[in-house]
Amino acid sequence: MGIEDVSMLFKFVGGLGMFLYGMHIMAEGLQHFAGGRMQKLMSFLTKNRIMAILVGTLVTAVIQSSSATTVMVVGFVNAGMLNLSQAVGVIMGANIGTTVTAWIVSMSEWGSVFKPEFFAPLLLGIGAFCLLFVKSDKKKRVGEILIGFSVLFIGLSFMSEAIKPYRDSPIFSQAFAVLGKNPVLAVLTGAVVTAIIQSSSASVGILQTLALNGVVNWRSAVFITLGQNIGTCVTALLSGAGAGRNGRRASMIHLLFNVFGAIIFGVVMYVLFVIFPAWGSSTMSSVDISAFHTVFNITCTFLMLPFADKLVDLSGKMVRGADELIGAGEADTDAVKKLARRLDKRILTNPSFALATAQKEVAAMGRAACQNLETALVAVRDESAQKVQEVYEKEKDINGMEKVLTAFLVEVDNLSLTEFQHEQVKNLFYTVSDMERAGDHAENIAELAENMAKNNLSFSKKGKSDLELISAQTMQAMQIAVEARENGSAEAAASVQVLEQSVDMLEDELREKHIRRLSRGKCAPESGVIFLDIISNLERIADHAINIADYVRAECRQEDDKR
Repeated sequence: MGIEDVSMLFKFVGGLGMFLYGMHIMAEGLQHFAGGRMQKLMSFLTKNRIMAILVGTLVTAVIQSSSATTVMVVGFVNAGMLNLSQAVGVIMGANIGTTVTAWIVSMSEWGSVFKPEFFAPLLLGIGAFCLLFVKSDKKKRVGEILIGFSVLFIGLSFMSEAIKPYRDSPIFSQAFAVLGKNPVLAVLTGAVVTAIIQSSSASVGILQTLALNGVVNWRSAVFITLGQNIGTCVTALLSGAGAGRNGRRASMIHLLFNVFGAIIFGVVMYVLFVIFPAWGSSTMSSVDISAFHTVFNITCTFLMLPFADKLVDLSGKMVRGADELIGAGEADTDAVKKLARRLDKRILTNPSFALATAQKEVAAMGRAACQNLETALVAVRDESAQKVQEVYEKEKDINGMEKVLTAFLVEVDNLSLTEFQHEQVKNLFYTVSDMERAGDHAENIAELAENMAKNNLSFSKKGKSDLELISAQTMQAMQIAVEARENGSAEAAASVQVLEQSVDMLEDELREKHIRRLSRGKCAPESGVIFLDIISNLERIADHAINIADYVRAECRQEDDKR
């Protein structure tokens, strides 16, 4: 091997690295640009399997990896966010979505204007300009996408140029002739290479680079492509190894779907190549590979769609054992264990999706805190020991939720996020803390209700009326603050400020009125102390509500400034 051969080897390896890195950067930029939209997209999943297929296709087209989509699906199934019936459709759609990358790579053959060396440098320059000189986060994400896109094409060009001097070399023709004569070996080659790279899009791209130089024949390329579809399941299988039973079944469904599809197509194509041997030995272009890859995945989806429930049943027979609750300690409540499952670590493969999921679960914790406050106020009104106990039990849930959410937010904060997203994570940390403290004040109110019941104390009619007034406004402030957090609504957050100011004034007014009632002997001193403690706790809850609303308002202002 001479110095020129070594130089070409280095060029190919460098081109491959640029190709993979460009694909990674482009996918990351697309994910950031999509933000929480993918979580909203997933929320459209119903028992309608066609809709699930469309969602799987769109999500994979955005994140540029069927493996990543399937890993996310394993996490969602393990977390109980998707059932296996829905997961089948998403997995089928993921296989269709992954063909987008193949079509991007084959653009080089569409005409001279689409050749990488023609427009990739321009895209790189525009993307770098956006990334370095533009303040808007959205435009920076566009810059990331353009840079990834151009680096991908430049890497593809490097690989193609490195192979070009050797396209007449007998090593390629002999290698593909051997693979063409031995379909099983070709399938294994495609599966092993894809399993090592952990991306069918990347391995298909390498095959297309060889095809651009006219060294790939139909017979070998078809079976290698079928193997690549099997190899892409390895990532999901590895992810499923640490999941619960349903998560493992989801990864098994992915493998079964691709294996059955490869067998069906493999047999059909083998027969066709026997009937038309000249076709099998003819050269396959990069566009031909894209077309075959697309036809294969779409056809397999529609062939296997009627048997989707059979795949679910078969996965149940292959993956034995009971599904277990994971992700939380043994001492945690069922609600906390379910939350830990919903925050499955596989969701972290998509930073924007992980952040959107965290926001959704923080809002769920806020609703639990609101519910507990409402129960505590009923305990005071009805002097109910049963309601007091309900508050104590719910408070255990809220404390556990704080622990799980805080741990998850730490992991989200360490992901590849934008500056604005890091700010959102910081605010979610504060929000969780405020919600937990609001829950503590609700527990304090329940303890005061328990004290009243034990000592047979009660408030005057006027005292009860005053308490209902401040309770209603505090309750409303907390509920709207949680709604503002969930929807990112600046308008809702602004209305909390009005309510919090009203609660502050009411607390001062009611304190003075109650002290006057005490001095006139219209209220027992023991009841008076409890009344003052309750309205003090309510005022503190309203303070936490305004804190939550202020975080949302700050985010909205920051987002407006970036536009």
